[in-house]
Amino acid sequence: MSSSGGKAAELRKLSCAGACKGDVPKLGKDELEKNLEDLPAWEVSEDHTKISRKFVCKNFVAAIDFFNQVKDLAEAESHHPDLHLTGYRNVQVDLQTHSVGGVTLPDVVMAAKLDALPVTYSPKWLREHGSQQPGQAPA
Repeated sequence: MSSSGGKAAELRKLSCAGACKGDVPKLGKDELEKNLEDLPAWEVSEDHTKISRKFVCKNFVAAIDFFNQVKDLAEAESHHPDLHLTGYRNVQVDLQTHSVGGVTLPDVVMAAKLDALPVTYSPKWLREHGSQQPGQAPA
């Protein structure tokens, strides 16, 4: 299944708003992997405390446009990822619930919602990694 349907679509219907309190449970290793089955672009850190995804945008402007979309989504959901921009167009998004020191269901919900955002990928990167990236916008 792709992130456009199945579990990812169900996750996108959920809201993170108000879910980042200290009482939200961390996901165990098996539960985390099951929740990420339809989100294959996301990687789990070795210590299972965060999930990350890399986006290679077409250029600096496309990367900043994506940052702004992430900002708008994060504000709407009241759940804020760590964003990294390197090499002028390489974006990495890290998700974890800082108050519990690990990955929670709201992090997975945000991952699904981030996958649905349009991204103007690098054409070369798309050729090398496949053109069926979730949220792909025309270059």
